[in-house]
Amino acid sequence: MIVFNLSCAAGHRFEGWFGSSSDYEDQQTRGMVACPHCGSADVSKAPMAPAVPAKGNQRRDARENPASEPSPMAGGQIPPEVQKAMQALAEAQAKALKESRYVGENLADEARAMHYGEKDLEAIHGRATLKEAQELLEEGVPVAPLLAPFTPPDELN
Repeated sequence: MIVFNLSCAAGHRFEGWFGSSSDYEDQQTRGMVACPHCGSADVSKAPMAPAVPAKGNQRRDARENPASEPSPMAGGQIPPEVQKAMQALAEAQAKALKESRYVGENLADEARAMHYGEKDLEAIHGRATLKEAQELLEEGVPVAPLLAPFTPPDELN
């Protein structure tokens, strides 16, 4: 895995995790990299400082500096309240998915048909490209991304 600091044309900064540099380039070329703040696909790598550790004889023990507080993520542990919130989010999403119909790649067409009264309203979920989602929003069709990872039913073992 490789982590890049990215920024969009609006100046938002965020991290992107990729399998390799070529994975980043491939996803960028296909328009799959977008700003999580504003949705802009005009994203580029932000300047990064290399992680250079201090020499062993120059490291200071954290106990020597009482002003330094351990991070809530110290040791890779997620704070219990964050774990609880993530669990509640996953449960809410699972319930919403269970009570909706999977439409796969037809999400944009199905949502648009319901919005314009061509089909009865119902809860649906599926896949849409960033461009399709933006077009739906511009037309006033209510759509929202899933917040937790989801495996489509046709891809389950």
